[in-house]
Amino acid sequence: MTGVECSLLRHRLAKDYGFDTCRFSYHTVRDGLPENIRRLGACLEKIRSGRIHLVGHSFGGVLALNYLSRSDPELPVDARLGRAVCLGPPLTGSQAARGFLRMPWGAEMLGRMIRENVIENPLEEYTGKQDVGVIAGTLGIGLGQAFSSLDGPHDGTILVSETRLPGITDHIEEHVTHVGLLFSRSVAEQTGWFLRHGEFRRG
Repeated sequence: MTGVECSLLRHRLAKDYGFDTCRFSYHTVRDGLPENIRRLGACLEKIRSGRIHLVGHSFGGVLALNYLSRSDPELPVDARLGRAVCLGPPLTGSQAARGFLRMPWGAEMLGRMIRENVIENPLEEYTGKQDVGVIAGTLGIGLGQAFSSLDGPHDGTILVSETRLPGITDHIEEHVTHVGLLFSRSVAEQTGWFLRHGEFRRG
């Protein structure tokens, strides 16, 4: 995914909540986490805004939380960072990715970032200072089931349990698929609400 798939979500956040948005593309196959963190930091430096929020889908959410959680004096977190919303992120690992890894050429197709930081060394806790909201999908239709028997509620690719992480601010479920998280109006509304208020809207 190049970020183009986020176009509708970006449009809704701009139209309904007044956010200016920009797209960040990263390489999960060729580059590992350190390289992508550096590229994300460089991208944020170019943004002319007093406050910046992050919204990441799937592995983009993993990258966002790793960026916010790190404590590297040479690569400090941008002081303008506000809040972050992660859509269907495999924060504690991915059963589907582990199943895919067993396929021929699976390791090469998954790439460095997913293999090293989602399968071999997933996050154990979020330690950043920024508020983080996570939206998990529960409509279990997707290719993830072709590679692994997903045991529990899931969005077709990622288990709901894999999106829960100690230290995050709020967590909510929406009845959509993994890809559907990007196209759901309700998900867009919850994303904008969290970025504005630091919690999801309930009731």
